[in-house]
Amino acid sequence: MRDSEDDVRRRVREGDREAFALLYEQFARAVYNHGLRLTGDWSTAEEIMSDTFLTAWRTRLRVQEDGGSLLPWLLGIATHKADNARRGVRRRQLFLARQPQPRVEEDFAPRTIARIDDARYLRAVQTALGRLRRQEREVLALCVWSGLDYQQTAEALGIAVGTVRSRLSRARKKLAHLAEEDREPPAARGEMTSAAAIAALPVREELT
Repeated sequence: MRDSEDDVRRRVREGDREAFALLYEQFARAVYNHGLRLTGDWSTAEEIMSDTFLTAWRTRLRVQEDGGSLLPWLLGIATHKADNARRGVRRRQLFLARQPQPRVEEDFAPRTIARIDDARYLRAVQTALGRLRRQEREVLALCVWSGLDYQQTAEALGIAVGTVRSRLSRARKKLAHLAEEDREPPAARGEMTSAAAIAALPVREELT
């Protein structure tokens, strides 16, 4: 496994387009999901994914020939793209908030309902993450949702492993505190409606 990862690293560094296509096929979804969690916007996440791989291709000479998976490198690029994109999303949201609201037609199709549920979940996550510092959001997204270990997260963000641990610890404590503050009566069928509680659920998973 390690040999194949190092081989991909070498080939990507050398500009092998087939290796880069393999990299895209393997990690595009992970990069997209990371962008979506950090921005809460589907179209923005698509842009982040595209920009991440474009930047990766342009900066491929920075890749070391050994070091394992290139996912931390890609998610590090995506984190910076998401940080810039969040500012643009906020500007668009402020603009749209000033516009007349369009008339909403009822549609009870299962696909539409699922989309509404997804949007509600994203809003809940964004509400909670918005109450964390940017550095805490990034570490939380990389360690908990993207599944990187401490060393990989440190590599992605260009910080020390100890800094990753302390930021993640602060983020967990804040979300746990927010979940308690925002605790609401149980919703129908046991659903959770507290933004902080929903966002805090994955945080309860212990990382080694």
